[in-house]
Amino acid sequence: MTTYHCPRDGTRSAVSALTWRCPVCHGPWDLDCTPAPGLALNALSGRANSLWRYEEILPLSAPSVSLGEGRTPLVPLTDTVSAKLDHLMPTLSFKDRGAVMLAELARRLNPDRVVADSSGNAGTSIAAYCARAALPCTVYVPEGTSPKKTEQIRAHGARLVTVPGDREATALAARAAADEPGAFYASHVFNPYFLHGTKTYVYELWEDLGGRLPYTLAVPVGNGTLLLGAALATAELHALGLIASRPRLIAVQTEAVAPLAAAFHAGADDLLPGAAAAPTLAEGIAIPRPPRARQILAAVRGSGGTFLTVTEDEIRDAQKDLAARGFYVETTGVACWAAVRDGLGQGVDRPGSVVVPLCGAGLKTGMAG
Repeated sequence: MTTYHCPRDGTRSAVSALTWRCPVCHGPWDLDCTPAPGLALNALSGRANSLWRYEEILPLSAPSVSLGEGRTPLVPLTDTVSAKLDHLMPTLSFKDRGAVMLAELARRLNPDRVVADSSGNAGTSIAAYCARAALPCTVYVPEGTSPKKTEQIRAHGARLVTVPGDREATALAARAAADEPGAFYASHVFNPYFLHGTKTYVYELWEDLGGRLPYTLAVPVGNGTLLLGAALATAELHALGLIASRPRLIAVQTEAVAPLAAAFHAGADDLLPGAAAAPTLAEGIAIPRPPRARQILAAVRGSGGTFLTVTEDEIRDAQKDLAARGFYVETTGVACWAAVRDGLGQGVDRPGSVVVPLCGAGLKTGMAG
């Protein structure tokens, strides 16, 4: 098993220590994980039809808790924009890509209990995979979380704790529990194993597109787990000589909660003062102070990408538009389509040059009022 390291000050920790953040700066861990050579398109035939087919690039192998996650379809929406249907995952959201890594890691470490916090989708996913692994699990959610998501968490047998206040208050409550002896913090933000799960989103695109990637990847960003996974994958594929150039990353936030977009357009390397939570239909990306902000901003800049923001009306319209095309997607999951459908892909001359993720199923939230 590999080790954690802090990208800010170089502090290291054994994964088995259950230390969920850097003890010096209190920031998130990164992971010492170098992909093994040998991944090639012609080597994938006959492998498991799940994200575990990319065994050379994953920090864990031979899982016991898989639910068949990954390998979601890629379908065109327009001549230039395609959608990856991650709302068809086992728990109906892309979070399964990272949750299976955390649950498999926890199973091997055998903690007394697993603790997670979420605005909904990560919690439902962690609850499902902990059920698969027979691990006791407690999920903290903010008040106002979609009843369908809390119902799903309870259905998987997890203990649900509803925290008064916003998403940040929920995270603080979960982190206090995570500091107790014997707890494994299944944090989709602080634990880098989650990012090594979400990076498989891009490896699947690379495989499905015959060994190339689209010109642009548009990704909704709250805590940035899908975007940072995408950045990790493109860097790995480039280092392995499997792609000639990296796609640009377009990060999407709502106008109501856009701390990263504000910092990016101000030319800042970190969040600006005064970021606050606000009501938005896209609850999954309503994160005023993401702990990996510096990494997110650097990843977008390094790709030659940018930040876009969408309004509540644009989210409503995009959800209706996708439903009219046959895709029933929750309000957070439509944010990227809301951002790009009116022109980002124009002027790019090859089909499928922009890919957006449909991150969560509409059954989780219903249609926006």
